[in-house]
Amino acid sequence: MTKREEKRNLESIPVGSLGVIALEGCKTLGEKVDYYLVKWRTERESEHKDSLAFAGYQRSSYLLDSKVPRFGSGEAKGMIKESVRGDDLFIMVDVCNYSITYTLCGHVNRMSPDDHYQNLKRIISAVGGKARRITVIMPFLYESRQHKRTARESLDCAIALQELVKMGVDNIITFDAHDARVQNAIPLHGFETVQPAYQFIKGLLRHKKGLTIDSDHMMVISPDEGGMSRAIYIANVLGLDMGMFYKRRDYTTIVNGKNPIVAHEFLGSAVEGKDMIIIDDMISSGDSVIEVAAALKARKANRIFVFSTFGLFTNGLERFDKAHEQGLIDRVLTTNLIYQTPELLSRHWYINCDMSKYIAYLIDTLNHDSSISDLLNPNEKIRNIVARYNAGEDV
Repeated sequence: MTKREEKRNLESIPVGSLGVIALEGCKTLGEKVDYYLVKWRTERESEHKDSLAFAGYQRSSYLLDSKVPRFGSGEAKGMIKESVRGDDLFIMVDVCNYSITYTLCGHVNRMSPDDHYQNLKRIISAVGGKARRITVIMPFLYESRQHKRTARESLDCAIALQELVKMGVDNIITFDAHDARVQNAIPLHGFETVQPAYQFIKGLLRHKKGLTIDSDHMMVISPDEGGMSRAIYIANVLGLDMGMFYKRRDYTTIVNGKNPIVAHEFLGSAVEGKDMIIIDDMISSGDSVIEVAAALKARKANRIFVFSTFGLFTNGLERFDKAHEQGLIDRVLTTNLIYQTPELLSRHWYINCDMSKYIAYLIDTLNHDSSISDLLNPNEKIRNIVARYNAGEDV
């Protein structure tokens, strides 16, 4: 138990008895988060531990028993099998977990993001307003790619946020939102978008030895103009140069709902001989990141590492297998915030960044109504881990 954890959590009374509900698609991550919460609170010493305000503070598990059974017609209902009266509830949902199935009139259906979101609303409805506070932890923000209107089209993400708030949700925590400005839809409620920058850097330094982290040997690349802020942050913290690509599109045609990309144009200094960090919020099909890697290799870049919060890999892993064999990409790092296939976890070019401890920190801190500002800005932690790496210590 470090002093940092004790200092953060022991200065205030919990908002309420802690309860965590991990929806079916988020069970594995929820169990890892619960492990840390139980461990810390068992070890934590407090003179107030036996007071009424700390009732239920130490438990064998903070996960509440809940389920969403379905009728034969495919309709469903949310059920919570324990009391949540006065609880400080944290509901975890992974809208991207397509591995979960249900039966619809004898046919097996895979759950879509719409199904997961609907289940979230069912569980909130089952709470029935009895909880003291509800925080939704939705790592991949539902419909976050449909965050703005460019034609006569729906604003799904904004509507979803407003819907959750109207149902009694107090705070929404997401990771690396596609566009954080969508929080303007709910300006009077809590909305945090968290960056996993520290976990990416730790994952890379643990798995790759001999990296030289300075502006002469390494560079950070944003694959498009939308991801500039991520790349600027990493570049500033590590003291590296930054470059970016912008997508030249053909606006005269539409393919699969998008204007096709004609070329990736590069803006930045020379990349020759330098290791590259390409950072983006998600890998969908992977076409863009592989094209960017190929363009960097054509400019004689050295090793290429890809950081992406969400590895969707919607078109499978074969393209990345081929890109690794060809030497285009050295390693791909994504988080366990969304479902990962066993095939992905077995790939030797893949590095998994576990976010469960970080989420447990957030839950533990918020349950005490303490500030999470140091968790949202890991500047000091990144500098420390790089210094240890450069000194030859294990990270």
